[in-house]
Amino acid sequence: MASHASALKAHRQSVVRREKNRQFRSKLRSALKTIRAAISANELDKARGQVAETASLIDKMSAKGIIHDNAAARYKSRIQLGLNKASAPGA
Repeated sequence: MASHASALKAHRQSVVRREKNRQFRSKLRSALKTIRAAISANELDKARGQVAETASLIDKMSAKGIIHDNAAARYKSRIQLGLNKASAPGA
């Protein structure tokens, strides 16, 4: 365990940051799951409404360093790809 004041403070800060990051990641996973479920259930209007909101959340997390920039791009790309594939004629 840390034994001096600056190390104790750093530990307290890391605990708070870790919890916030966990909450953000959980929120992201829930949003992605909701969109995927809407796409697979063919509720495309609902999915389209959530895309902008989820993309904003992804961008915020990327900017804060919670997820990697490439991971953010991948999430957004796959969401849009799934939506485009589902809304294509004959799909």
